[in-house]
Amino acid sequence: MPSSGQGTKKRARLEALTSELERLVLREIALEYDRVNRAYFKGAMRLPTFELGDAGGRLGRFSEDTRALEISRKLVETAGWGPVVEVLKHEMAHQYVIEVLHIHDETSHGPAFRSICERLAIDARASGVPDKQRSKEEERVLERVAKLLALADSPSEHEAQTAMNLAQRLMLKYNLENVAAAGSRAYSFRHLGTPTGRVTEAERLIAVILGDHFFVNVIWVPVYRALEEKRGSVLEVCGTRANLELAAYAYDFLRGAGERLWREHQTRMGTKKNRDRLPFLAGVMSGFYAKLNDERKAQSKEGLVWVGDADLRAYYRRRHPHIQSARFAGSARNEAHSHGREAGRRLVLHRPMGQGPSGRTLLLKG
Repeated sequence: MPSSGQGTKKRARLEALTSELERLVLREIALEYDRVNRAYFKGAMRLPTFELGDAGGRLGRFSEDTRALEISRKLVETAGWGPVVEVLKHEMAHQYVIEVLHIHDETSHGPAFRSICERLAIDARASGVPDKQRSKEEERVLERVAKLLALADSPSEHEAQTAMNLAQRLMLKYNLENVAAAGSRAYSFRHLGTPTGRVTEAERLIAVILGDHFFVNVIWVPVYRALEEKRGSVLEVCGTRANLELAAYAYDFLRGAGERLWREHQTRMGTKKNRDRLPFLAGVMSGFYAKLNDERKAQSKEGLVWVGDADLRAYYRRRHPHIQSARFAGSARNEAHSHGREAGRRLVLHRPMGQGPSGRTLLLKG
């Protein structure tokens, strides 16, 4: 049984670790502040002091008197880096109104603040997570898509493929009509999956699939994994809330289907080794992407041609004013990759009755 002295030393070490972790988090927040200040505000603001706060209902605050920018400690510990950055941007918008525009006669969320948030695609609510409230029209189209994807679970390969194609065509027509209407559309964003230090070829291909076929703009954004004390990346998608919902489901579905197909491939090949797992998964996504491209060509013959959404591109550029492109080498094109590509071309996006592969209910409420 440890002595009282040993227990005191252990507590001291834990407190030291907590203090060190907090120091690292504050350093990363300062680095993120500098990046946002240069990219969004043209470096117009002076660096404040940074604090982690413990006020239960407050996610962030900029104090004009002390020049302290506070971020909720609980938010850092539980919500991931994406929400932390969104709250940071929100508080920086407050600082900009106070210290750069010198506006002091409006409420904290008055016209000047709302104008800055609109211009820079910053969430004026500062909830830390994007608003997922969908319109009645979006709910109706998602309900129809969900029913088609349920039919795509048919044991008949032809019926399943037909149902998936109809779901794709429905979303294409819905988006074409939305863009043609030239009305005001609400855009938002979502981070998919968990932050990782290494992005595989299969994950990059999933991002390409979502960007080319699910009416969203995609980008890999840097994040800090606070509890692991590591940097990494996470996939962000931007679009209407209906398209974000479908893209999020497709992301979960493809990741789950890829792993399932790999296990089936291992069984067929009589091996438990994972040496060829990454080339196989990349092949699956490559095959599924080729299949979607074939269907897109068939749709274009019917006059259904998607040329993109200019308003979404504008929103995307407001969120990411400085975008860098990079090229990455693919995995080995070996036999496992070929098997994966064949499996991907047979893959059908469908909706199991009940829940999606991530455990959440897909598209419909209940």
